[in-house]
Amino acid sequence: MTKTELRQLYKQKRKTLSSEAIENGSLDISNQLLKLPIWNASFYHLFLSITEHKEINTDYILNILSGKDKNIIISKSDFESIKMTHYLLMDNTIIKKNKWNIPEPVDGIEIDTAKIEVVFVPLLAFDKQGHRIGYGKGFYDTFLSECAPETVKIGLSLFEAEDLIEGVFESDVALDYCVTPDHVYSFSTNTGASSSSSS
Repeated sequence: MTKTELRQLYKQKRKTLSSEAIENGSLDISNQLLKLPIWNASFYHLFLSITEHKEINTDYILNILSGKDKNIIISKSDFESIKMTHYLLMDNTIIKKNKWNIPEPVDGIEIDTAKIEVVFVPLLAFDKQGHRIGYGKGFYDTFLSECAPETVKIGLSLFEAEDLIEGVFESDVALDYCVTPDHVYSFSTNTGASSSSSS
C-alpha cells in the first residue's frame, strides 16, 4: 500500500483503540525497550504524546529515563519552517499544548541536535524494512536527517509491521529499531533485512 493509503488506514485503526488498550500497549512497549542495547547513552529525545491522536503514552518511557538519570530532550515545532527546536526537560520546565494539541516546552535550555544519541520516533505505520509513515508534515524527516549517522532511531508502534510501504523516497531516513507491545524489530540499514523477537 502507498503512504497515503496506509496513513488513512492507521488513522482509522487508531480510532478503534480503547484507553485501556493504549495504556497496556504503552506499558508493554516500555518494557520491551529495556531489552535494547541503548542505555549507555546520555541524551535521549522523546516525544510527548498527543492524546487526541491516541498515540502511545510515553510517560512510561519518561519514567524509565528519569529513573536512569538520563538527559531527556523534548521539542517545540515551528510549522512555518517545519523545524523542531530541542530543549532539555527539567523539573521546572513548563509544558503547554499548542493549537495542534502537541505538548511543548514553553522555553528552556536549548540542546544541539548533534548531542542527541537516541531518538524515540512517533509514527502511524512502519514496514519490515524500517521505513515509517508519520502524519505527513515532515518534522521528523527533517529532524532525523540532521542527526548524526550513529544516532539510534527507535520507532514506537501499537501495531505490527506492514510488509512493504510503497513509494518510499531515497531521502527518507529509516529506523534502526521499531518496538511494539509484542515485538522488537531490528533493521539492518545495509541489507534492508529485518528481524524481530517476541516478548
